[in-house]
Amino acid sequence: MDDSARQTEQRKREHLTPFKSGGVNAREQTTWLKHVHLIHRACPELHVDELDLSNSFAGHTFKAPLFITGMTGGTSEAREINRALARTAERLGIGFGLGSQRAMLENPELTHTYQVRDVAPTVFLAGNLGGTQLAQTNPDTVRGLLDAVEADALCVHLNPAQEMMQPEGDRDFRGILTALERLTATMKRPLIVKETGAGLSRETVLQLLDVGVHHVDVSGTGGTSWVGVEVNRRGGEADPDLLDFWDWGIPTAAALLDLKDLDLQRIGAGGIRTGLDVARAIALGADLAGAASPAIQAYFNGGEEACYTALSRVLDGLKRAMLLTASRSLSDLKRAPRVIQGALLEWQKQRQLQG
Repeated sequence: MDDSARQTEQRKREHLTPFKSGGVNAREQTTWLKHVHLIHRACPELHVDELDLSNSFAGHTFKAPLFITGMTGGTSEAREINRALARTAERLGIGFGLGSQRAMLENPELTHTYQVRDVAPTVFLAGNLGGTQLAQTNPDTVRGLLDAVEADALCVHLNPAQEMMQPEGDRDFRGILTALERLTATMKRPLIVKETGAGLSRETVLQLLDVGVHHVDVSGTGGTSWVGVEVNRRGGEADPDLLDFWDWGIPTAAALLDLKDLDLQRIGAGGIRTGLDVARAIALGADLAGAASPAIQAYFNGGEEACYTALSRVLDGLKRAMLLTASRSLSDLKRAPRVIQGALLEWQKQRQLQG
């Protein structure tokens, strides 16, 4: 194993550590989902058993609109986590994303830490590679990474804010759009482009649409701060120039609102913690809600069953929100009356003025 591969593997271990003790969250920024007020219906004329949580995303049918977004891989501990989360996703009929396969790219001996298909034969499984790695990798090699884990789709993560906090991080972000365009033209699997906690702006998504990307994960601010993770890794608590960027990015609700009229499918992720969060994200146009931190923290607190219980509670909360808004289906929930308040309303007004 060369020095680069060792460094990547060590970073993977360090990235897991904070989630064993509560995670690293945004400090002051929130998701702004609380500014989406769903209108209560006191006479919904529904039985809870009539509610339909199913949805289609990237050609796959989900029993419920939840996706365990990519978190880890590349270490022996990560293998056990991935397999537990994949089994949970299989039981619930939701999606599961692997963490960055960069470690596997650099050291193929780590492939087994990403392989979950044997325990989750029908789950919608997404591989994962960073945009900067994609720009440097032959499309055939990328397809090989997906084949090795039997993935249904590829998530390409964009994380310039996180990388800029890492002393060893990437500094050259050129060529990503060209690589995405090349891949969309040749890859038969769906391609999902995601942020990692700083949000996708409308401007960025328009660039993605131009190169053929039609599935995105907004991954906004308000939940886990990967900038914060990196600040902590380099002991930067006393450095104001680092701390200034802890909450950098676009709140999840604002990112979704920015994309409301665009022709694409979207995952609303970043700070999704409850069923009401999921309902609000869907009301803003999300097809699925993405969550990673609640799943992995539940796993560390009580293993696979705790993870299953935690995500089941989220789906129970979604059912409550659907019934209380008289929404029999997710399509009904997207059309349900709501009021946008506070900072999110101001964001909407200013973004409309910007054109």
